[in-house]
Amino acid sequence: MEAMKTLGMIGGVGPESTIDYYKNIIAIYRERKKDGHYPQFVINSIDLQKGIDFLEADNLAGMTEFLLSEIDKLPRAGAAFGIIAANTPHIVFDEVKAKSPIPFISIVEATCDYAKERNFKRLALFGTRYTMQADFYQKVFKREGIELFVPEKEDQDYIHEKYFAELVPGIFLPETRAGLLAIVDRLKSKIDSPSLTATSARSYGAAGIDGVLLAGTELALILRDESHNGVALLDTGKIHCQAAVAEMLS
Repeated sequence: MEAMKTLGMIGGVGPESTIDYYKNIIAIYRERKKDGHYPQFVINSIDLQKGIDFLEADNLAGMTEFLLSEIDKLPRAGAAFGIIAANTPHIVFDEVKAKSPIPFISIVEATCDYAKERNFKRLALFGTRYTMQADFYQKVFKREGIELFVPEKEDQDYIHEKYFAELVPGIFLPETRAGLLAIVDRLKSKIDSPSLTATSARSYGAAGIDGVLLAGTELALILRDESHNGVALLDTGKIHCQAAVAEMLS
């Protein structure tokens, strides 16, 4: 068996999607390598609540230091490169990447590459409130000329509340799935909502949206389909796993 780069993963943010990452990495690896072998990788499952506390206090420096202290354990366990198995911590990704002892693959960059390859031009952004209200997704996608739209405030509140009250603890209810898909439908049909997004309400609705970025890794656990009513549902976690396996085998 040829040498493979060992991946180091910061997981536990949250646990349910880390399980999905684990399964996806193995499945994608075995799909790409038909020799019967399994990938070796290291997971450091960290305390989600610590991360939330830093975000609630708007202490991004504290969040950065917390992540770096956990990342430092990965190369000691043999990891040659790493990923953070979540979207929200990427709010400090640039700062983390600059000080990390090993290279890191960004979920945002990987997803942007994926969207660009498929020629998506207008995407909705679903995630935690921290992700939807920050600009770390917008900055990366804007460079590639892809417009991002966020739901209206009450829909953001709904997604955020369901995310932490249900999805993170592993509760997946059909009525919540229906509620999330209703937001997709509203975004698709919205023609002229001035409160939709500060960045680009101007062209919204004229051509609708191509897809929805499930930029909260637990969202893909309840929205498993690849599309809804002609709108692609992009599983950012799975896309991240594909990029990680590609690097493992590079």
